[in-house]
Amino acid sequence: MAITKKFMYLNRRSSFGTVYAIESLEVVLIAAAFEQDVSLAFIDDGVYQIVEGQNTDGIGMKNFSKTFHALGDYDINKLYVSKESLEERGLSESDIMPLVYEDEDDDWAEKSSVKVVTNEELKAIMSEQDVCLSF
Repeated sequence: MAITKKFMYLNRRSSFGTVYAIESLEVVLIAAAFEQDVSLAFIDDGVYQIVEGQNTDGIGMKNFSKTFHALGDYDINKLYVSKESLEERGLSESDIMPLVYEDEDDDWAEKSSVKVVTNEELKAIMSEQDVCLSF
């Protein structure tokens, strides 16, 4: 019998300029492949990772943001976004790409994976995890 642990990945840096965002995404997908309970938190500049309509043509880097749309296929559907981090950057929930999963318990209805939470709510969610990794 496999032991399932609750892993939360804290995404704190913007998508480009460092390897943290893409490395986090790769680690998240690996953990999900091993059937762990995976969630992601987007805080600080990490909120930029899931902003809709990213274009990397001008910086010569591969745009991996579309990979976030595959998370639901890996049963990763707990994505928490800091309300305060969005507001501090002049962003709102409507700026976030529509990331969804199909809920097998609700006749495969498509539901949003993203939940905007306050930092206080996020702190409580983090306290319930077995492991928190910051990227």
